[in-house]
Amino acid sequence: MAEPIVAEPQSEAEVVPKSYLVAFVLTTFCFALWGFANDITNPLVEAFGRIFNQSTFASSFVQFAFYGGYCFMALPAALFIKRFSYKTGLLVGLALYALGGLAFIPAASVGEFMPFLIAFFVMTCGLSFLETSANPYILSMGPASTATQRLNLAQSFNPLGSIVGILTAKYAILSNINPLDGPERAELPIEEFEAMKFSDLAIVRGPYVAIGLVIATMFVLILVKKMPRNQDSDRSLDIEGTLSRLFANARYVGGVIAQAFYVGAQIMCWTFTAQYGKDVFVAEGMSAGDGATAASSFTLYSMVLFAVSRFVCTFLLKYVRPGALLMVLALGAMALLVPVIFIGGKVGLWSLVGVSGCMSLMFPTIYGIALDRVGDDAKLGAAGLVMAIAGGSVMPPLQGYLIDTWSLNFSFVLPLICFLVIAIYGLFTSKPQAPLAAAAS
Repeated sequence: MAEPIVAEPQSEAEVVPKSYLVAFVLTTFCFALWGFANDITNPLVEAFGRIFNQSTFASSFVQFAFYGGYCFMALPAALFIKRFSYKTGLLVGLALYALGGLAFIPAASVGEFMPFLIAFFVMTCGLSFLETSANPYILSMGPASTATQRLNLAQSFNPLGSIVGILTAKYAILSNINPLDGPERAELPIEEFEAMKFSDLAIVRGPYVAIGLVIATMFVLILVKKMPRNQDSDRSLDIEGTLSRLFANARYVGGVIAQAFYVGAQIMCWTFTAQYGKDVFVAEGMSAGDGATAASSFTLYSMVLFAVSRFVCTFLLKYVRPGALLMVLALGAMALLVPVIFIGGKVGLWSLVGVSGCMSLMFPTIYGIALDRVGDDAKLGAAGLVMAIAGGSVMPPLQGYLIDTWSLNFSFVLPLICFLVIAIYGLFTSKPQAPLAAAAS
C-alpha cells in the first residue's frame, strides 16, 4: 500500500527561536539582496542585445558570466566558511557584491561588453559566498525538524528583492534607454550609434552603483552585530571524508542534479519571458522598445506570483511532505509550458507567468531535502548545491542558440525537460526518511 504524502504538523517546534531572531532577520535580508541582483539582471540580456546590436546567443553570456561566478566561487567559499565562520562568509560575500556593482562605473566608461561581464562575474562571486553561507546558516538557526520551513521562510523574502529588481529594471533602465532595436541602431552613423550606446550604458550603470552602496551599508551592520556561531566549532578540513559521505548520500547527489536543472529552468523562463512578451506585443503592432517595456510587466507578474506562492507553499509544508509537493509543482510547470510551446500569443505568455507559481517552492526545498541530516558536512555540501547554480550559466545560452536557429516558442522544450528531472527527484524523495534514532542504530 502506498504511503500517504501528508506529513505530521510541525507546529509544536518553533520555526525561528527568539534567540536567533535578529541574526535571522539580518541573514534573511541577504536573500532579498541577491534576489535584487538576479532580477535586475535578467532583462539586461535583451537590453544589451539592443545596445550592442548583438545576437541573443551573444547577449545571453550575461547569464553565463553571472551564474558562472556562482559555480567558480562556491567550493572556495565553502572551504573558507569551514575554516572561519558563517558570519565571515557573509561579510566576504557582501564585499565582493559591492565591488561588482561599483565596477559598472569603469565598465560604462569603456563602452564594451566584456567589462560588464567581468563586473557581473565579480558580483556573483560575492553572491556565491552569500548563498553558501546564508542557506546552511538559516538551516542551523533552530530545531532540525523545522529547518526546511525555516529556509522556505527566509527564501520567501528573496522574491521581494526580485520584485524590486524587476521594477528597477523596468522603470530605471528599460523605460529610459533608447527604444531603437539593434538592427535600427546599426543603420545609424557610427558617431550617433556610439553616442546612443554610451548614453544607454550610463543608464544601466546607475542602479548597480546604487545597490553597491546599499550593500556596503549592510556589510557594516553585520560586521558590528554579534552573530551566533552555529556549527562553527569544528574547523577541521576533512575534505576526502566529507566528499565520501556526501557522494554516498543519494538524496544529496540527486539534489545537486535537480538543483542544476531547476536553476537552469528558472533563469531560462525569467530571462526569455521578456523576449517572449516583446515578440507577442510586436506582433500586435508595438515597436521593439515599447514591446520590451510592456513585456517587463509580465516579468513583474511572474515575480509577484512567485512571491505569493512561496508563502503559500511554506504553509503547505506544515502538512505535506517536501518531496511530494515538489513533484506535483514540477508536473504543473510542465503542463503550463505546453501552451507556451504550442499555442503562443497571450495564452502562452500568461502560461509562462504561471510557471513561476510552480517554481517558488523548488530551490529551498531541494536544498533542504539534499542537506537533511548531513550535519557539519552541510558547509561543503552547500558548495555543491551552489555550484549547481551553474545550470543558470549554461542553459540560457543553449536556449539562446535554439532561439536563433529554431524558434522562441519551441526553445521552451529545454525548461520542460528540466522540470521533468525535478519531478523525478520529487518522486524519489517523497517517502519519509527513518527517524534519526532509528537511522543511527
